[in-house]
Formats: sequence, C-alpha cells, structure tokens
Amino acid sequence: MHTLTADPNTVVLAGDLLDWATLKTKQIGTLIKLVVGVMVLAAVAMAYWRTKSWVATLVAFLLGALVMWGIANLPSLQTKVGSEIEDTASASVQVPGPGTGDVRALL
Repeated sequence: MHTLTADPNTVVLAGDLLDWATLKTKQIGTLIKLVVGVMVLAAVAMAYWRTKSWVATLVAFLLGALVMWGIANLPSLQTKVGSEIEDTASASVQVPGPGTGDVRALL
C-alpha cells in the first residue's frame, strides 16, 4: 500500500484504500468476536462463582454459545430474515360495503 507523501509523482490508487478499509473491517470484526468470547467466559465463570450450581453454569454457557453463534453467523441470518419478510401478500378479499349494489346478489 502506498502512503501519502509530499512527492507529487506518487499515485495513491482507490483500490489500495478499499483494500485497507476491507482489512480494517475484518480486523474490527475479529476484535469484536474476541471481546464477546472473553465476555462469555467471564459470564460463565461468574455464574458458577455466584451460584456454585452446574445447571446455572451450563445455562450460562449455552446462552453464551448462542450469542457467539449469532455474531459469527450474522451475514447469513440477515439474508434469512430478509427473505422471510419479503412482500408476498396474497390477493385481498373484496368486502361489499354500503352503496356497492345489491349485497344479496353477491351472497
């Protein structure tokens, strides 16, 4: 990657900036996953320390694992939610109201 210098002959390409931004985005994602993992481990340890119960510790571990799985699979979850919410409404039913003609003929 080129760095900005005072030399007017130096060319900084947009691709270099996009590569840098992509790299930083991936690094931030990795950092977030690492921080969440540490927080899950701390929550599991605190659950055991406070309750001294293996059931509470197991529940804390399973909930933490579920949160970490959700964070790791966020892109695929976003596409699944989008496909579930698409506008696929069926044809609406027309209900006759006042002034629309003879209602008994429609029944």
